[in-house]
Amino acid sequence: MKDIYPWQKKDWARLQALRNGPVHGLLFRGSAGIGKLDLAINYARSLLCQEPGESNTACGKCPSCHWFEQGSHPDFRILQPESMSLDGEETESGKKPSKQISVAQIRGLADFFGMTAHQGGRRVIVIHPAESMNPNAANALLKSLEEPPPGLLFILVSHKPQQLLPTILSRCIAFPLPTPDTASAARWLAEQGVKNSADVLAASGFAPLLALQLDEQLGGAERAMMLRAVRQPAVLDAFALADALQKTEQVMVVQWLQQWSYDLASMKLAGRLRYHPGEESVIKNLVGPVAALNLARLQKHLQSAKREARHTLNPKLFYESLLLAYCQLMLE
Repeated sequence: MKDIYPWQKKDWARLQALRNGPVHGLLFRGSAGIGKLDLAINYARSLLCQEPGESNTACGKCPSCHWFEQGSHPDFRILQPESMSLDGEETESGKKPSKQISVAQIRGLADFFGMTAHQGGRRVIVIHPAESMNPNAANALLKSLEEPPPGLLFILVSHKPQQLLPTILSRCIAFPLPTPDTASAARWLAEQGVKNSADVLAASGFAPLLALQLDEQLGGAERAMMLRAVRQPAVLDAFALADALQKTEQVMVVQWLQQWSYDLASMKLAGRLRYHPGEESVIKNLVGPVAALNLARLQKHLQSAKREARHTLNPKLFYESLLLAYCQLMLE
């Protein structure tokens, strides 16, 4: 079980005010990669712990904590899409695992709804990511949120709460989780062995768990290669770079370019950088002759490209088109 992250200490303290109240629905909302799910599971574990310690953290020693560690706690359920549970493996029917939470999964909780708590206290259901519920699943959940069984707490975890039904939002207490402060997040990343932790954190959009994932992936090398190339659009070989990137996830590459584009525009208009600390002189010289309108067009083009990236059949052609458009807009 993961500990509470350093940047979540204040959030944990805020949660304790809700611990003994008549709350049956919580919505943990915030950007991806900041530890919302881990916080929700830690909170559920602490609510079910028989001997919570200082600050109401779970003791890790009682029978309840042992059940939790084994994934067999009778008073806890977690609902996620099959694709998250099976890590991309095929289902028994040979189909690709679904990326949605289905109505069958919600209805599968009927017996759990009807049971009394094994320990005579709370029961907790975590739904993650809540926006992955399909419409039928969301409507089925709504019925339980309207008339919740005694002692049952729903914790919905979402980084896209705008996609949830307004009626679901109205029946949950919103618990916003802010972006972690840079100092504590960078320090934590350094403790995990991440080199240049501040730079990696910025590249992830200041989401420390995404930063850790980025550092562990081969994508770190591909990103560095791409950034070296886009610094010099006049000599960028779009075809060679596209060939080198074709095995890298398209959405990720577009995100890297979006961050680069954001900093180009930010330097042009405000003289500041967000995602590429240490690149100030390079970016300042690069955007000097570029029209602000072209930088705006680049951002708009990348927004469209991100949507297309999820469905493209030929990554190499996709990257060639993307990089050629970048060069054209930067050199006009």
